[in-house]
Amino acid sequence: MDIPFLDLKAVNHEYADELKAACARVIDSGWYIGGTELARFEAAFAEYCGVPFAIGTGNGLDALVLVLRAWKEQGKLKAGDEVIVPANTFIATVSAVTETGLMPVLVDIDPATHNLDCAAVEAAITPNTRVLLPVHLYGQLAPMPQLMALAARHELLVLEDCAQAHGAQLDGRKAGHWGHAAAFSFYPGKNLGALGDGGAVVTSDEALARLVRALGNYGSSVKYQHDYPGVNSRLDEIQAAMLSVKLSHLDADAERRRQVAERYLSAVSNPLIGLPTITERAAHVWHLFVVECAERDALKEHLAQRGIQTAIHYPLPIPAHAPYQTLKLSPAMEAAGLHERILSLPIYPTLSAEAQNRIVAALNEFTMEHKAPHG
Repeated sequence: MDIPFLDLKAVNHEYADELKAACARVIDSGWYIGGTELARFEAAFAEYCGVPFAIGTGNGLDALVLVLRAWKEQGKLKAGDEVIVPANTFIATVSAVTETGLMPVLVDIDPATHNLDCAAVEAAITPNTRVLLPVHLYGQLAPMPQLMALAARHELLVLEDCAQAHGAQLDGRKAGHWGHAAAFSFYPGKNLGALGDGGAVVTSDEALARLVRALGNYGSSVKYQHDYPGVNSRLDEIQAAMLSVKLSHLDADAERRRQVAERYLSAVSNPLIGLPTITERAAHVWHLFVVECAERDALKEHLAQRGIQTAIHYPLPIPAHAPYQTLKLSPAMEAAGLHERILSLPIYPTLSAEAQNRIVAALNEFTMEHKAPHG
């Protein structure tokens, strides 16, 4: 039997009765947008992140966009201001910047963690820089103490992209509790995943929270009174109810992910395969387990032949996408060739011990002899 990269059916089946009950509760309520389920989830998620405010949004991209738009409305940003983003990230991080008329600046990453490199960030700061947008890649926080110190020194805003880091910590503070605001995605494949699209903004800034909520509700805080040119980006009642169920299991699921990661880290001994570097072992939530291999394509094929599905996060650098060809990566940057070496292995709470053993064995069996012939 094949081992899927991610088995969402199995993941959600564990809580099927709770999820069905939550859905039925919403259906029976007759209230489907902006009701008690949303209020309950927002309060619980804000408390979980350690901040006073959470605002549900339609998806994670909208969460990023709404914060940047709000800062523009407040006069803290203007068109053309520079936003520092990691050179290795999902396209949404950059899309949020360009969508709001700002200028993304791709900055190099730490080769060990693939998160932002602080020295590279400092070197990239110009008089036009206004925002740092660190991405907590793979489930491990970026070096937030150093980045926040840099931001304070240069009077920069910090927006955390927490799409892969629900519950991740550093120095006892969770993702979303470091920057001036943070954006989460609840896409179904995330550690805290809805059964559809969803996202949230979290912040300790009450004025920003009110403005983000208004912007995502047609620019309105009072019905039929529209104070801003807003959009429709709201987390609906059914998804909020589903997320409340899954939030109650999030920490336990993260621990099960850590156990899978520990199995890989302790048992994979193949020198051809580079294992992830962890800065704080118990605080990594392992959204992805990404290895490096000089013969990545051959490794991927080797695993596929043994019924093991893998993925690549991400197969193309940002400037390779048509809308962002004006952005540049220096060949000397660590991020420049990363997409050719990385491979994401299956890691999720329901991954069986037998499947883990098969994956470990297949990784350790890989040799240069498995390299696909050229020509």
